[in-house]
Amino acid sequence: MTNPLLADWDTPFEIPPFDQISDADFAPAVDAALDAARSNIAAIVQQDDAPTFANTIEALELADALLNRVLGTFYNVAGADSNPAREALQREFAPKLSAYGSEISENKALFARVEAIWQDRDNLDLSDEQQRVLMLTRRSFVRSGAQLEGQAAEALRAVKSRLSVLGTQFTQNLLADEREWFMSLGPGDLAGLPDFVVATAKAAGKEKQAGGPVVTLSRSLIVPFLQFSERRDLRRKAYEAWTARGAGGGATDNRAIAAETLKLREERARLLGYDTFADFKLETEMAGNPGAVRDLLMRVWEPAKAAALADAAHLEQMLLADGFAGPLEPWDWRFYAEKRRRLLHDLDEAELKPYLQLDRMIEAAFACANRLFGLEFRACEGSTYHPDVRLWEVTRDGAHVAVFMGDYFARGAKRSGAWCSAMRAQQRLSGDIRPIVVNVCNFAKPEEGKPALLSYDDARTLFHEFGHALHQMLSDVTYESISGTSVARDFVELPSQLFEHWLEVPQVLAEFATHAETGAPMPEDLLQRMLGAATYDMGFQTVEYVASALVDLGFHDGPAPADPMQKQAELLEQIGMPRAIRMRHATPHFAHVFAGDGYSSGYYSYMWSEVMDADAFAAFEEAGNPFDAEMAKRLEKTVLSSGGSVDAAALYTAFRGRLPGVEALLKGRGLAA
Repeated sequence: MTNPLLADWDTPFEIPPFDQISDADFAPAVDAALDAARSNIAAIVQQDDAPTFANTIEALELADALLNRVLGTFYNVAGADSNPAREALQREFAPKLSAYGSEISENKALFARVEAIWQDRDNLDLSDEQQRVLMLTRRSFVRSGAQLEGQAAEALRAVKSRLSVLGTQFTQNLLADEREWFMSLGPGDLAGLPDFVVATAKAAGKEKQAGGPVVTLSRSLIVPFLQFSERRDLRRKAYEAWTARGAGGGATDNRAIAAETLKLREERARLLGYDTFADFKLETEMAGNPGAVRDLLMRVWEPAKAAALADAAHLEQMLLADGFAGPLEPWDWRFYAEKRRRLLHDLDEAELKPYLQLDRMIEAAFACANRLFGLEFRACEGSTYHPDVRLWEVTRDGAHVAVFMGDYFARGAKRSGAWCSAMRAQQRLSGDIRPIVVNVCNFAKPEEGKPALLSYDDARTLFHEFGHALHQMLSDVTYESISGTSVARDFVELPSQLFEHWLEVPQVLAEFATHAETGAPMPEDLLQRMLGAATYDMGFQTVEYVASALVDLGFHDGPAPADPMQKQAELLEQIGMPRAIRMRHATPHFAHVFAGDGYSSGYYSYMWSEVMDADAFAAFEEAGNPFDAEMAKRLEKTVLSSGGSVDAAALYTAFRGRLPGVEALLKGRGLAA
């Protein structure tokens, strides 16, 4: 029988036919797709015609189209709905795909064709987009080692292969720790927990077949437990399990993997002629070099630390007043911060959550996209990889724009966090190819028949990931390699973080923040209290994030540490990390940095982008309307539709007329003096 992954997909919008695909189909499909890609590469190299942009660069863009289709399907499923078979396939594919990548980057004949076009580029009448694709293609070859010879080339190939294996192992170890740990809660263990937390714990217990409510390591459950549980002993037990992910000893311990990864990255950078991996990685980003990153982070660190220390003093007094001996511990922070928030802002998350229904927040995101960009969303039927996944067709003026998938609920088979990916990216080279975009979150799944309720932070996450989705949906380029979110890492978070601002627009909340039981809109005083508390506890949030970013940079801006945990401790001591706050992502579960190269030396990029997003939303405020049509049109034209077709700094300057400073960020976080 024909492998469904290799056949034409006669499905609505050519969505993968998940109902026909079995795990046994993936390995032969990947092998066949690799064979097809290799055949296409060979055809480019072996042709007698002189190299041209069409017969080399464009042909290279299309060479692995089948492979992208197969892998786009597999990795979306493996990340969001894993099982032992899919985990084994990830381990099998990692070295195969690394070897394929090395074959291309080390193909001297192929690189010679690219180099010939590059050297003759001024005589070829290329469009600006083609010039950009040519530059990026050549740069990718060079940075992948195309100019290396002999032993150096062999060494780089071995390094990249091993790194791909380690990244897969790191991810799977983390998923195993998150999946296997839970803490059962007896009747006496529920003190202080609001009904929504108890309901979530019961739903988690049902999934775990635990016979009662449980706390898992899903952020959507453990964070509210830490906020509300009056049982300090249980908060400590849960917190220490959460922060020990990947460091529990045994087969799932990630510490040795982190050490080997850092050593191999250093070797990779030196083989390519760079002093450090951070120098190599940041060369292509907006920041440009480690010094610029460190300068930004430290300009934010000092005011954030001052705010956090001031808050810690208040929280410790509350701890002592409750009869506990100090000092304030990390498992105490969220509990007392929540109590203090109720005192300062008369705001209780249990009071808020009924107004933040998942379905209504999805509607809010769609409505903002409609008012800004004219997009319309229609729920549609189709095959999905899990029953929780929902589908929408996205149109504008009646024309098809994209398919949007939403996979919102936490489950044991899903890796933690939230992300956006494209099962298919927009491009025009092989026809008018429209994207299939996926948002994956880990919100607490409600009891059957009950509405899903979000925290305000959850709602921000939903808007954040939908901002990434808009970047994919509105992409309007010819070449897939520069489509959608294929931009500098420290620019990719701009659309996502910018879109979060529309959640804060009072008229949006007034319309969509309605009570789950009564349907009544959020009362005006509650709305104002919620918005007034938007920067509450921002010292804590900023410190835990910036500490992680500085540790990431410190790992890569110098010799690789033999013991990353010791290096982490030294770096935190150097910056004066407050004792009651831990890094947002400690090394053994720092998936952004160790599950692959994506955010290595680049975790700072959220903050780099935040400098821009605070300034970019100010443009709408200056226009006097958060939905100003001309401003939205300019944002789409200069940022959202352009992908990586233009340098990121030039794109932002085209939108705003200048690059921003850090002042808007500090003001937005409530950290300005």
